[in-house]
Amino acid sequence: MAGNPRNGRPYRRLVAELKAKGLPCWICGHEINPRLDARHRLSFTLDHVVPVSKRPDLLLDRANARPAHRACNSSKGNRVGYTAPMRASRRW
Repeated sequence: MAGNPRNGRPYRRLVAELKAKGLPCWICGHEINPRLDARHRLSFTLDHVVPVSKRPDLLLDRANARPAHRACNSSKGNRVGYTAPMRASRRW
């Protein structure tokens, strides 16, 4: 039985490349602090536009990979075409 492909070197390399770019979260648009502990809700995670649960062949596809906060990624789940709820720029 093969191991988890997300533990492999190619996947870790893809995560490192995307994290090094310092891009904002593609779901909410806010900056991602690269120094946060991996378990923190606002830490960096690699999100797949088309979920790997639906298309496992796209796991290492750079065009399918986006930076996201852990909380944003979790709220998106495995939905395709997800758009984050609109938030006001300030409290009214």
